[in-house]
Amino acid sequence: MMKKACQLITIICLLSGGIFSANAQMSTYYATHHNYRAVPVAEGLIQPWAMAWLPNGDMLITEKPGRLRIVRDGQLLANEVPGVPGVVYEGQGGLFDVLPHPDFADNQLLYLSFAKPTADDGSTTAIVRGRLNNDRLTDVEEIFAANSVGRGHYGGRMAFDEDGYLFLSIGDRQAPPEGDLESHPAQDTSNHHGAMVRLNDDGSIPSDNPFIGERGVEPAIWSYGHRSPQGLAFHPETGDLWETEHGPQGGDELNLIVAGNNYGWPVIGYGVNYGPGIPIHESSVEAGMEQPTHFWVPSIAASGLLIYTGDKFPQWYGDIFAGGLAGEQLEHLMLTDDYRNVEREETLLYGIGRIRDVRQGPNGYIYVAVEDANGEPTSVVRLEPVQ
Repeated sequence: MMKKACQLITIICLLSGGIFSANAQMSTYYATHHNYRAVPVAEGLIQPWAMAWLPNGDMLITEKPGRLRIVRDGQLLANEVPGVPGVVYEGQGGLFDVLPHPDFADNQLLYLSFAKPTADDGSTTAIVRGRLNNDRLTDVEEIFAANSVGRGHYGGRMAFDEDGYLFLSIGDRQAPPEGDLESHPAQDTSNHHGAMVRLNDDGSIPSDNPFIGERGVEPAIWSYGHRSPQGLAFHPETGDLWETEHGPQGGDELNLIVAGNNYGWPVIGYGVNYGPGIPIHESSVEAGMEQPTHFWVPSIAASGLLIYTGDKFPQWYGDIFAGGLAGEQLEHLMLTDDYRNVEREETLLYGIGRIRDVRQGPNGYIYVAVEDANGEPTSVVRLEPVQ
């Protein structure tokens, strides 16, 4: 175990100005154990949503309008990758996550999640996979489409576990939290609203999913009662699945996901309705519903999740990093020695802009995708230690 007990010292270095100015590029940020700087890696991106790496070192970046981009040898290639399916680029919809198959070196399979148009002029969260060869996506096939309908809250984060099962987060599709909350779609397991699903790598349903054989329940469901989950990562030391999700006005959550569990939305929570702050929940606790491991009030608009295992910031090994859109910040959550609870928290990259995704590159650096809500060009930056 590389995890070490630590004492929170200097926490935040504030940046003034807009989205990642030239002066900010050379600024030193001060943090627990490791000071760092943010160095641009790719610029001129339009709403970058997710990042991933291939075995040859290529970096893949999705842009929400529906483009897949490649950064090769430190340069963003001018042309987008052809073969990406059409997406519903409207509101919160668009192209979401990108995820290479664990055996990509042998099969060249690449997975994309996105807002898929449906026959009723609506949209749903879907996954396609195809083979990435010679910078083209071919043999593209849809392997999953959620049984959900709504305007936003698509979810869209994907992750493979160590056994090769594919997990996908799906939001509640903005179904209003009103009336009989226990009958809300996110509490109804006959659909995929507010669910985490677990699939085989071809999109079929594993035979040991928790609700297999239960009448009227979608068999892909792994957990439910989620609102708008946009962070998903497995902890390499424990195999635990961690998730972050947006609350309403307050109440963003970090959850440790366990098969079959109900995470409570909208029956319980720590936020209120937008605007005047009218209460949603009668209580923040209910029997049979899970409590978050950590929550944020006010909201940071949590998006993107990383569990750090690299060697560039050794004192951060095993810790969780969560991006914040509205908060325009990167949250560093220091865990207890068993990696099951949050011990301390500090804010990094405060004021850099809306952080949509955070990942660890194969070189051990931390990469952050910054977006602009109005679609202005932004950057992916890399955190590098400063001695």
